[in-house]
This record gives sequence, C-alpha cells and structure tokens, in this order.
Amino acid sequence: MDFSSAGSIIGAYQYAMYAEKGRTKEGMIQKTNSDSFTDCLADVKMSGEEKIEAYTEHLRLKYGNVMVLNVGKDQKSMDHFAAGTMGTANVAIAPNILEQMANDPEKAKYYEKKIQEHFDSLPATMAFMSAIGHRITACGVVIHEDGTATYYLSGEESPEKKAKFEEEQKAKQEKKAKQRKENLEYGRKVYEERRRIEEESYQKMNMETFLYSQMLHSGRFAFADMPEKMMTAYESGFISTSIFNLR
Repeated sequence: MDFSSAGSIIGAYQYAMYAEKGRTKEGMIQKTNSDSFTDCLADVKMSGEEKIEAYTEHLRLKYGNVMVLNVGKDQKSMDHFAAGTMGTANVAIAPNILEQMANDPEKAKYYEKKIQEHFDSLPATMAFMSAIGHRITACGVVIHEDGTATYYLSGEESPEKKAKFEEEQKAKQEKKAKQRKENLEYGRKVYEERRRIEEESYQKMNMETFLYSQMLHSGRFAFADMPEKMMTAYESGFISTSIFNLR
C-alpha cells in the first residue's frame, strides 16, 4: 500500500496499527495477531525516516516517555540522564538501535522484550521501595548504541518516613535540651553547696582567729588542749566572748 502520495505518516501508522490487530481500517483481514508492528509496516511504502517516525509513535503509545538519544553507559552519563526524568515510564533508545528496530521485526522483538522487562518488574520494585520507606522518583531503561540495556532507579524517602525521622530528631533535641538543663541545675547546686561550705569555713576561721586574739589579750585560755576542742567548748556556751574581754 502506498501512502507516499499523500505524505501521510499518520495514515501509515493507522494502517499498521489495524493490521497488527488483524484487520485494516476497512475491516479486511491482513495478518495474524502474532505479527509485530514492524511486520505490518513492511507492507507500507514509505521512506526510512517515515517508518522510524511511525514506529517511534507506536513505542510511545505502548510504553510512554520514549526518547531517541544516545546515553553513555558510564555512571556520570547515566546520572545526568536519570536526573532529567520523572515517573516510571522512561525509555531511551539510541538512534541506530531504533532504526534497526523499525526495519527488522526480529530486532524489534528482541529490544522490546528488554524494554518490557522494566515494566514487568515495576510492581516488585515499587513493593521493595515501599518496604524500606522510600518511593520511586524516576526509573526506566536505556538501550545504548551497542545494544546493551541499562535499568536505572532513583528514589527518596517517603513523606511518612521523613515525618518519622523529623519527629525522632525533634525528640533527640528535646532530650538533649532537657539533659543540658539538668546539668546546669546540678552544676548550680554544686556551686552553691561549695560556696556555702567555703563561707562556713571562712566564718569558722575568722571565729578561731577572733577567739585566739581575745585569749591573748585576756591572758586566759579555753579548757581544751586542741583548737577543735576549744571551738566545741565555745560553741556549747562553756566559754563566752565576755570572758575573753576581761582585762
């Protein structure tokens, strides 16, 4: 069938779509359901570029975000490519591979199988990500110019896990603040107790100095053989300062 006169890629695409399903638009039986889209395109007279364009449209309807570009197999190239994608229906095909697929039904089946493996594995991948508290931000498959395939996946923590993490961090900060406050309170009490002891020691030392001075001036001494016992006698009222004030 010749669509070149009308220049209609859309017409060729529609023809191939109906033929792939087993009927033409007019209802005539053309091919079995097992035939591929590229098998059907073989019956359409069109240029190589038109055939590639029609086949690309077919892939986009079948898979989603199909991009025709070369992506390097190195980590940097893959990271750069993945960062520019979102969602789960991302397919990148090198131009030379896409040309092979559009013109060779066997090549089309081979690479479409590789692409389909990505979509078939999505339920398990999503379940795994959910189990570890993450969600998929982007994933897909890249068919490189050498025919190899690379599957990629990027994700982030789910909102629930982020909220839980933030809650845990808040609890830790509050615990640290409480511990810091308790430490400051304990330090204040220790300081006040030390200061009280020092003041008492200072007062006691002053009293001993005072008593000693009074005793020197009065010529009389407390009934004790050690300063500690002298203080005990003084504190018990056995000796009063009035005694030492005598001349």
